[in-house]
Amino acid sequence: MFWGLSSALDLYDEYLKAFRINDDTGKEGSNAGGDGPTSPAKLNILLLGEADARHVIRTLAKRYTHRVKPDIHIYIVEGSPEIEARHMLLLAVALEDPASFNLVSKAHLYMDLYGNTMVRPSTYHYMASKGRTLLKMVTNEEQLQSLAPMLNIQHLKYRERDGLEMAFTFWQPQPQHVYKITEYWEQRGRALMGTRYDHRNGVFDWDLNMTLKNRGGQQICSQEYRYWRESGVAFVFPEYEHCKPNKTFCAGLVRDGTTFMHRGYVGEMQTGPFCGFGLRSAEERMHNSAHGENDYRATDITERNLLEFFHELQTQEPYEHDATRSRRYGSVQLLMSPLLSHEEEDISSVTSYQRPWIKVPGVTVHYLSSLVIPQMQSGVEYWNSMFDVVFVAYNYNVFLKNPSFLHILKPQGLFIHETMQMTVNRKDVVKEFESKAKKFMKEGGLKPVLNYNAINSKNMILKFKKNRFDDGNEADEEEEEEKEEDSEEANGVGENWDLKISEVENEIEAVDEPLPKDDTKPTMQINEKEETSPNPNPKEDKIATDRKIIAIENSTQDAIEEKRKDNLENYAQKDEEGTKDATNPVSEELPFKKKFFFDDERWRSVTKRIKELARPLPKSVPREDPQVVVPEVPKGEEFKNESENPVKTEDTIDNTKTGVSNGVQNTDAVSSDDLKVPSSNPDLEVLSSDPDLEEFLRLENESCCQ
Repeated sequence: MFWGLSSALDLYDEYLKAFRINDDTGKEGSNAGGDGPTSPAKLNILLLGEADARHVIRTLAKRYTHRVKPDIHIYIVEGSPEIEARHMLLLAVALEDPASFNLVSKAHLYMDLYGNTMVRPSTYHYMASKGRTLLKMVTNEEQLQSLAPMLNIQHLKYRERDGLEMAFTFWQPQPQHVYKITEYWEQRGRALMGTRYDHRNGVFDWDLNMTLKNRGGQQICSQEYRYWRESGVAFVFPEYEHCKPNKTFCAGLVRDGTTFMHRGYVGEMQTGPFCGFGLRSAEERMHNSAHGENDYRATDITERNLLEFFHELQTQEPYEHDATRSRRYGSVQLLMSPLLSHEEEDISSVTSYQRPWIKVPGVTVHYLSSLVIPQMQSGVEYWNSMFDVVFVAYNYNVFLKNPSFLHILKPQGLFIHETMQMTVNRKDVVKEFESKAKKFMKEGGLKPVLNYNAINSKNMILKFKKNRFDDGNEADEEEEEEKEEDSEEANGVGENWDLKISEVENEIEAVDEPLPKDDTKPTMQINEKEETSPNPNPKEDKIATDRKIIAIENSTQDAIEEKRKDNLENYAQKDEEGTKDATNPVSEELPFKKKFFFDDERWRSVTKRIKELARPLPKSVPREDPQVVVPEVPKGEEFKNESENPVKTEDTIDNTKTGVSNGVQNTDAVSSDDLKVPSSNPDLEVLSSDPDLEEFLRLENESCCQ
């Protein structure tokens, strides 16, 4: 709420790169291509929920680097007047007259107000004095034009101007203006972590090392992060003492006589103010690390970037950083003293800061009322095709419900959406947020600036554009998406498993339907040569195995018993042309077979049911090839050898089912046609005449033996 979760951007440079506009030409509104996208003479930028002025500062600081300098109009929309007042204060620090502060003091002043709940006394005095100056500016148009002519507050409602007046007044050191930020921070922390608060150091380490550092926050050091989570002070230097409350974090101010009621602290408490300026810099040496410890903290990176931006704002020249300026505190454990809170009521000695701001020609910053958001959503004509660049913070995504919101973009416009990448939310939440944002922008007719399907990166922002000129990238992206879809189909990714399983179950039911009661069996022309020779295609055997596994798994115990009885009664006759069931179809390879093979629980269930369909057989029974036709034995002679030479083994045959009892045949038993041994494993006898099941058991026993 008080800072963004993405790095500062030069929005004009992002616009040029998105549309590949040549910035080297000396002519405004033209490029090298002639007929392609052009740089406009006036660039309108909308910042929805920026909060900390980082994009404004960098855009103004880098303006001198562009040869074509269009007039830039930046429109700021914030959710409350207190955040707009804070935005004005941070912008005032960046554009403060060089006579008031040197470069380092200005950078440390900005860091204090930007990310610390407790500030130095000098920072507190500046906040109070500058608050009085800003109060005069918002209530007196002449004062505004003399000190900061680049500001425009004409679009603010009187209610919001009153809110600015209350915020600037509350910043003054009066006894009735109480803001106990340390208590509010602790209360919010306890409410956020609940029972984990007693073990909060472990929570802090987990959020940093297991989440933020994996998402682009490698520069954040553990000491500075833990200290910020504990106290709210993010940027620390050994020579400073933080003992004054930072009242710019106050929100929801309501006047109550001579005092104010407010909502305490309602800002973010898990990521920190390190993302805006503290993650990347132009000097790679400052990002070195050894054994997981950085040489420089995110605090040092923030200081270096602010020095660069403030130097360029003052001199309009490139910045050369002094290596001795930055202190290598990344691996140093600083001794942190307890925070001391001192309320000061004497304001007579506070220095006045009423010098004019640094002038930036061609730039105007407009502060808009939050009521313009419903107008943009409803399609008010005033905002149609208004902006060249739109930036939306991640916490303002709730306003992007209807793609018609994108009508505010010009025909050649850039839309930048901040993601939840630098939050500590779960990965699925972050991914869902990003996918919904992409879907929203694509439904609005926008095209991605980068091919997000081709690059595997973690995105703090998403950049989409509305382009009246087709530069060919869209075709390449569509082709890449088609290739990705084809590869997913080839690998079986993204298919509907439930639909596939239901289709196979229907086929199995059709195969397992009992034959007619007249014991007739449909015949089928089978190539005898193919039937009596080994199967040339082993894949079909595996397919049959997969199908039987699915059939056995989805059936119940009672259904299995009933099917066995039906097999013994109805399948007495066999095809004379071959041993395979004529009703067995040849199906395609099942893409989901691995789902059933590698599930231990399912496999145990299948094994248990297989045992119910098979039992041990004497080891003297010869092994037969299932592909070779077994010659039919005349009735009455099939057990002759067994009766003459009975085999005594531990694995004896069930007398009631084989029809043999001590060498005497039982005439009431099942006929011998149903007791064929199809498996190559001599230890199993199948009590079913279904050849597909026989084939499955043979393959299963072979795989177990291997």
